Amino acid sequence: MKRLFKTIKYLSLVLLTMGFANSSHAQEKKSENEIKSLLDSKNFVFKAQSVSPTGGSVRQLNTDYDVRVSGDTVQTFLPYFGRSYSAPLGSNEGGIKFTSTDFDYQLTERKKDRVEVLIRPKDAKDVRQMLLSVSKNGYASLQVLSNNRQPISFNGHVTAKKGR
Repeated sequence: MKRLFKTIKYLSLVLLTMGFANSSHAQEKKSENEIKSLLDSKNFVFKAQSVSPTGGSVRQLNTDYDVRVSGDTVQTFLPYFGRSYSAPLGSNEGGIKFTSTDFDYQLTERKKDRVEVLIRPKDAKDVRQMLLSVSKNGYASLQVLSNNRQPISFNGHVTAKKGR
């Protein structure tokens, strides 16, 4: 009798664990679909958590730096560390900060469950292109290519757009 009770207890634990595994798998699948939907609809935020300047070491970011895409607008608020080949006259503003309403937006599905978003702003002074590579669970890396600065990369995640 004692052995039967122990077996039933063990079986219950196994079934309960399997139930949680199925639940988390369903949530993961939903998350994958949500990420793809956000990228397709051009309505998302890339939150930068670390930055990798060319030739420098990785730095963790403590402030809210992001790229916001909403339909016909891209807003960028990112730091910059690295070599600049020319400095704009009369500007005391550093970083990568601009708002673009004229840009190309190209979405490409890659192997290993990744989606790439290529953004080429036509009305930004210095930024030539931004390449965002997003995994199925929302982790992302962003590479920014400029006309007058060394390339810089950011790591972070993609989320649904909320108010600033």
